[in-house]
Amino acid sequence: MCFLPGQVCRAPPHAGPAERSRRERSGAHGARRRGRAKPCRTRAGQGRLGGGAGSGSGRSPWPLPARTMPRRRGCLPPLVCTLAALSLPLLLAAEPRAKSCSEVRRLYAAKGFSQSEAPSHEISGDHLKVCSQAYTCCSQEMEEKYSQQSKHDFRNAVVELSNHLQTMFSSRYKKFDEFFKELLENAEKSLNDMFVRTYGRLYMQNSELFKDLFVELKRYYVGGNVNLEEMLNEFWARLLERMFRLVNPQYHFTDEYLECVSKYTEQLKPFGDVPRKLKLQVTRAFVAARTFAQGLAVARDVVSKVSAVNPTPQGTRALLKMMYCPYCRGLVSVKPCYNYCFNVMRGCLANQGDLDTEWNTFMDSMLLVAERLEGPFNIESVMDPIDVKISDAIMNMQENSMQVSQKVFQGCGQPKTLAQGRTARSVSESGFSARFRPYNPEERPTTAAGTSLDRLVTDVKEKLKQAKKFWSSLPGNICNDEKMSVGTVNENECWNGSAKSRYDFAVTGNGLASQVNNPEVEVDITKPDMVIRRQIMALRVMTNKLKNAYSGNDVDFIDISEESSGEESGSGCEFQQCSPEFEFNATEVTGNSNKSDKKANTSAATSSGLSQAALFLSILFLAMQRQWR
Repeated sequence: MCFLPGQVCRAPPHAGPAERSRRERSGAHGARRRGRAKPCRTRAGQGRLGGGAGSGSGRSPWPLPARTMPRRRGCLPPLVCTLAALSLPLLLAAEPRAKSCSEVRRLYAAKGFSQSEAPSHEISGDHLKVCSQAYTCCSQEMEEKYSQQSKHDFRNAVVELSNHLQTMFSSRYKKFDEFFKELLENAEKSLNDMFVRTYGRLYMQNSELFKDLFVELKRYYVGGNVNLEEMLNEFWARLLERMFRLVNPQYHFTDEYLECVSKYTEQLKPFGDVPRKLKLQVTRAFVAARTFAQGLAVARDVVSKVSAVNPTPQGTRALLKMMYCPYCRGLVSVKPCYNYCFNVMRGCLANQGDLDTEWNTFMDSMLLVAERLEGPFNIESVMDPIDVKISDAIMNMQENSMQVSQKVFQGCGQPKTLAQGRTARSVSESGFSARFRPYNPEERPTTAAGTSLDRLVTDVKEKLKQAKKFWSSLPGNICNDEKMSVGTVNENECWNGSAKSRYDFAVTGNGLASQVNNPEVEVDITKPDMVIRRQIMALRVMTNKLKNAYSGNDVDFIDISEESSGEESGSGCEFQQCSPEFEFNATEVTGNSNKSDKKANTSAATSSGLSQAALFLSILFLAMQRQWR
């Protein structure tokens, strides 16, 4: 029998002379037909079968005839066998070797990881938990670190887009807040300057009444528990008491009598229609201004909290599979398919998608209040001329003082008269000055770094329009980044989660409920994110307040730090205990200021009263001033 090189050709068993003769004839005949027969190799050192010169000292186990045994069919020529034996190592070396992982190692080290953790050539992937377990360039340590890196990259992508929105709301809130506060400061300064020049000592002796007005307005804006209508009614009642003493200096009025006088404020209308109009204008303007500024702060805080994403374990697996599993396959330059990225982001941002409806409604409400601030609720048009409006009210009281006094005397009784010497006072002592002239609009101090409310509102309206649908657009905006996906081109040359090929799944809808059929991320739609649910409630509460402000109705102040985090908010904050966003440096007024004012010494007030002659001159002078304006 003849075998391949390296094997042994054994001779057949011993045969008789007749059998040998037959075989020799058969072998010779076959040799003539097929050419030279292939030699058979013996065991090492034995040479050819049948002895001869090359047989060496070894002997065949069978007795052989003198002539050589005929060559067996199927044996190879010696040269071919030799070449086959020599080429075997070359054939084995020509088998394909494991692919190099040098580029994967380089990029892995570029992210700050140890290059020693990355194999130099592909290894079996049996140790991998998420990525393919075929031959891979990733060790177990690499997959774990790539998982953390994918979470980091995802958070950065969300924060990068959210930061712009958050910065916009933060900067606009600061600008509005600065503007409103400075507007109040300028209005108070303007009134003080004008009344000092106009009424002199008379005003200075009663200036705390007007200071209290502005303190309460500031307290309301920064979130104090102030009822604007009640506060303004109290202001006009106190002003009537002061004015009633001044126009009737010959009488002594007790606290009880002055309380009776204040009850006739609405009925007698001693200040004309100014209190009613001013109360309506101030209430609407301040409610709109405070609510709008607070809305900007709420939007800022909601963006800050919602953009702090923390993907679930299922989301982290999907992010790893999309971002770094192609690295393990050596496909470092292949980016995820756009729709594949879209599905992963829709799954990881499912709860953020549910915020979109309330967010858009909130933006619409902000835009409505912004339109009010441009029109009838413009706080700038209310506060700038407030000094002139209050001065008009005082002149109305002076002009109608006799009729008002008679009606008060009828209702509250005749007061006691003072001694004649205690009522006389010279014109110079009355403190009037002819220098009075209200500011023209162009002469008034500029507020809030030289801007105006109209410019602020116009700017923020554009930003509010751009902020609509932010949360539903967030997955697409992330995937539009060239670092995250291939985009809408080259859809056949992208990573589809398992190979470099086209992605065939449809894109799921937006929001938590739509993720039930998400092919990439396993989302538990029965467990919504409670942080985001609280932000949705905060937006609903703020939206309702904006709608009330749009209608001109006063609204309760929201403690932003608690409301935006979903905790219960109080009924308001005390003047020195407000949220930091609404702190305002102003003089604190005590809760008993109104009562202490009513209990002021009546004799001191009477001694500073006007004489009848001074009253006549002041009425004439102020009437001329009204003509000048």
